[in-house]
Amino acid sequence: MMNDDSLGERLKSARKMRGLSSAQLATRVSVSASYLRKIEAGSRKASARLVLDFAHALHVGPEVLTGQPYYGSAEAEDRIQAVVPELRRLLLCYDAPDDLDTRPRDLAVLASEVDQIAALRRDAKYGPMGPLLAPVVTELTHIALDGPNGDSTEQQRQAYLHLARAYRAVNSLAHKMGHHDLSNTALERVRWAADRSGDALMQVTAGYLVAGAMLRTGAYTPARKLLTGLREELERQMPERSYSPEGLALDGALVLKLAVVEARNGHPDKAMRLLDEARAVAAVGGNLDSLAYEMSFGPTNIMIHEVHTLIDAHDTEQALARLREAGDNGRDWTPPDATVGERSSHHYIDVAHARLTEGDRAGAFADLHQARKIAPNHTRFHPSARETVGALLRQERQPTEEVVRFANWTGLSTT
Repeated sequence: MMNDDSLGERLKSARKMRGLSSAQLATRVSVSASYLRKIEAGSRKASARLVLDFAHALHVGPEVLTGQPYYGSAEAEDRIQAVVPELRRLLLCYDAPDDLDTRPRDLAVLASEVDQIAALRRDAKYGPMGPLLAPVVTELTHIALDGPNGDSTEQQRQAYLHLARAYRAVNSLAHKMGHHDLSNTALERVRWAADRSGDALMQVTAGYLVAGAMLRTGAYTPARKLLTGLREELERQMPERSYSPEGLALDGALVLKLAVVEARNGHPDKAMRLLDEARAVAAVGGNLDSLAYEMSFGPTNIMIHEVHTLIDAHDTEQALARLREAGDNGRDWTPPDATVGERSSHHYIDVAHARLTEGDRAGAFADLHQARKIAPNHTRFHPSARETVGALLRQERQPTEEVVRFANWTGLSTT
């Protein structure tokens, strides 16, 4: 039997704190009282969308319900959170950095290190990525700020570009580890640096990231407006849709994010139409998977987003059917091996939730195991992965030793 403070227990505590009965809270989020009671008891798992609905109804942040950030045994081993205090200080002093004992390294060297950081971020290797961030950000900041008055030099603009990329990695680490205030600050720094880089596509990328943060807080209308405006800006930059490969990939990524916004906002039909539009954008680019401004786009990411939007719309049965339909030789579709780790592991965590909802506990655990194999840092600290394995423990009278070990690895108490 688990002693861990699960989402269901935290939800029940927050509901009582607000003086609401289960029937009253269920009415506020448009679910049945019996379904809410099952979530509180841990026999059902809430989707990301439903967690956000509960948080809004209770006037608390979603982290109150998810329990982030996670420390305990997982953090004791990985020490990913250890870099967070220094990153907080660094982002606060973004335009007045600490003095350096020596001159910054050459910009080409720092750019290469940012490339390494970006690759680690895409593969969700936050442990090795974290310690690289503060020195690179500090040195790039000195190069960006240390110039003559007036217009920036080309070297300064390039420094700002790579600084925006480094801040993006800070945002990703902070978000995945549950430090949402730090994540939001990092996004503002991405925009600050992107604007000074003079790189129009980096500025669009910064807006895309902000829209993602809006989505995570349930600000669907602002996110929709921002994403739509960014698509219009891309078209102004590349009239008559004469998009470069990078512009085309960015446009496709914006469409996919819009699809998630519509699914999360309860408009699955609009989401499906946007997915069709994303396929049309991919076709113009030759239906190739690509990586532009560190954002994946192409048939693989479209498929991942289609499954995600179906799950977000609570249509887990259709999501699993779509995987079977897209697979071959009687096996479900899976992301190609070349898919970036963060995207691929997120897909398996999503599908684990869908399988658990449909009663396939063995399949759910197999997907969690695959997510861990691809991106252990990402899986270990992901709220959905923790809640899925927690539900597996609660639903089994005698859970297997393998499930118990997995739960202990995530930091859940099983004694």
